[in-house]
Amino acid sequence: MSNLSKLEFVALDISGKNYLSWVLDAEIHLAAKGLGNTTTRGNEASSQDKAKTMIFLRHHLDEGLKVEYLKVKDPLELWIGLKERYDHLKVTVLPRTRYEWMHLWLQDFKTISEYNSVVFRITSQLKLCEDIMNDENLLEKTLTTFHALNMVLQQQYRERDFKKYSELISCLLVAEQHNTLLLKNHEACPTESSPFPEANMAARHDKSGKRQNNNHGHMNVRGHDNDKRRYNSRHCGGHGK
Repeated sequence: MSNLSKLEFVALDISGKNYLSWVLDAEIHLAAKGLGNTTTRGNEASSQDKAKTMIFLRHHLDEGLKVEYLKVKDPLELWIGLKERYDHLKVTVLPRTRYEWMHLWLQDFKTISEYNSVVFRITSQLKLCEDIMNDENLLEKTLTTFHALNMVLQQQYRERDFKKYSELISCLLVAEQHNTLLLKNHEACPTESSPFPEANMAARHDKSGKRQNNNHGHMNVRGHDNDKRRYNSRHCGGHGK
């Protein structure tokens, strides 16, 4: 584990599955160390620089590859040997990656970020195979793979005439965030959760009217009872006398 932590990039697998990205990483790091010319034909690098390059390259090889190239001491010889061994992978990687690109649809992804991540993964693999996608290709791929229900929206974005893929993606990400916020607000306070003000006023008015009618009726009954008592008292008193 201690050796793995010291690696500046992923070691070349013996199967060669990561050879294309490994070559790019190795070239960048060797150039940063001032050793880029040690793997070019006809170079006049010093023996010390060649030794540094060999140490660096071997450190980033699978243990099985280290054994196979144990007697190789010239970095150019090692570089050419690995290229002849694994460079043919472009022939298999390129068709598979082009197939992924052909069947890449924006409507198949839940978020713009997921779609954008896959776009960069595919275009990076194509670039390693020397098949470069420009902004025009990326814009057309995105605009033509909108969902059928969003055709009006797709037309609106097309009319804005974007020149860079990054500009279109930025707009789509902002729109997606706004839609997410609106949905959250709706879920927090759905339209049906609050009754209409008119309904509240009408209900309150009806209850008030019923209360008044009940009180009025109650008072009428009490008034009728009082009148009856006075009548009985007056007539009974008369007979008694």
